[in-house]
Amino acid sequence: MNKKEWEEKHLKPILEKAGERKKEFFTTSGFFVDRVYTPEDIDIDYETKLSYPGVYPFTRGVYPTMYRGRVWTMRQYAGFGTAEETNRRYRYLLEQGQTGLSVAFDLPTQIGYDSDHPMALGEVGKVGVAIDTIEDMETLFSEIPLDRVSTSMTINSTCAQVLSMYIAIAESQGIPRTNLRGTVQNDMLKEYIARGTYIFPPEESLRLATDIIMFCAKEVPKWNSISISGYHMEEAGATPVQEVAFTLADGITYVEKVIERGMNVDSFAPRLSFFFAAGNNLLEEVAKFRAARRLWAKIMKERFEAKDPRSMMLRFHTQTAGCTLTAQQPENNIIRVTIQALAAVLGGTQSLHTNSFDEALSLPTEKAVRIALRTQQIIAEESGVADVVDPLGGSYYVEWLTDKIEEEAMKYIEKIDEMGGMVKAIEAGYVQREIQRSAYEKQRKIDEGEVTVVGVNKYQIEEDIQLEILRIDENMVKKQIERLKKFREIRDKSRVNLALEELKKAAEGEENLMPYILECVKARATLGEITDVLREVFGEYQAPQVF
Repeated sequence: MNKKEWEEKHLKPILEKAGERKKEFFTTSGFFVDRVYTPEDIDIDYETKLSYPGVYPFTRGVYPTMYRGRVWTMRQYAGFGTAEETNRRYRYLLEQGQTGLSVAFDLPTQIGYDSDHPMALGEVGKVGVAIDTIEDMETLFSEIPLDRVSTSMTINSTCAQVLSMYIAIAESQGIPRTNLRGTVQNDMLKEYIARGTYIFPPEESLRLATDIIMFCAKEVPKWNSISISGYHMEEAGATPVQEVAFTLADGITYVEKVIERGMNVDSFAPRLSFFFAAGNNLLEEVAKFRAARRLWAKIMKERFEAKDPRSMMLRFHTQTAGCTLTAQQPENNIIRVTIQALAAVLGGTQSLHTNSFDEALSLPTEKAVRIALRTQQIIAEESGVADVVDPLGGSYYVEWLTDKIEEEAMKYIEKIDEMGGMVKAIEAGYVQREIQRSAYEKQRKIDEGEVTVVGVNKYQIEEDIQLEILRIDENMVKKQIERLKKFREIRDKSRVNLALEELKKAAEGEENLMPYILECVKARATLGEITDVLREVFGEYQAPQVF
């Protein structure tokens, strides 16, 4: 019996009698979903399209044993208020079984303003921790062994300053930079597309990003020098196909830039990493991760002629989708996060952050963040899904979706190539418009009830939400500013000025700026002072209006 015969003999009578829930079904990317998938729907050449885990094209995972050897890094994103408060949260999370740290910085830190700058007013410590000085960084990681903990830092425009502070405090503790493990986001291109914490024009930002990649390849070899991020595009409204396509197109740009500066691809590519969102459509998300791995492996091998298999591995961190969290019936978010975390694990993630159920209302409380961490621990140790590599591999539907996402993502990448590359596509507003179009269509479907959001447009209840809310104490801001003032008063100002002047000269030339920024940090220049020097040389970017 083939599929057509089954439809005539078995399906048709049922449809005539009872029908189905909807006339048509679609994935988040807009793919029409058939009711059943069979070998007739897919073309699997096992050796070339799938192969085994840890083997090119890495569709089934980047390591042969995956979670049978070691489960993913459980890395809860956290940061608020002062370094002292955040340090207490980190130590709490480590005590609860977290296996890696992930630092959230406040907006002034992200865009290069010290806490006492007028532009920082009202934002200090609100969406992350305030880091102005090397002393703040020392406090942030007090009593945390930096040679035994992997640290991820979500920082982009001021990435060089923050990474330099981290290296400097480690070395002051006797830990060589060669022993440090972790990741910096350092992905400036997605800032122009979806997130907005840019400072400098695109070319100058690319210079800084590639400076960091090149410096880390030589000086901090265990460090992931960039986390090429699709997460924020998905949060802005991108479909799974767009998230894969635009993220890998950004990755292509970074690789091209570093090669142009004289480095062999295999000398830096093994330490490139990626960052994706995990949304609610579980099977499409699993296929998304598998497609991204296979597509990146092909790009690195065929386009960049990488020889080292590690250069072809797409290693990635996942965060559950913040945009799916609802203020209505917030406990429902626990279930959403569980589905999304499961998708990430079934898709082969290397590390994972699970959002807290109260994040649509406030910064996460200790109870909420503990539940989020326990979600990962239960998946790892009770569900059984971590006991086999790529458990959904071979599913007719998942393999069809994997092929479809790869195919459609490649069309976007080819379109961007035709436009002259990702920078040109961003400057033309093409990528932004594509995401805006998808975001509009998604919201339209929710507003019109075509897509259900439980508790929002269906199954609503009258509710008086009673949750503990984490609020930032305004006295904290005063303490942060007082500490910053004292820091400036007791340092050697002549040493600071000399280091900043040397940085300015280097920025006006073509040298790698990381050694100069590291020297500024050690001379006790503040994050804002270092950024101001670069602003003076590079200027500030004004985004075009995109309609």
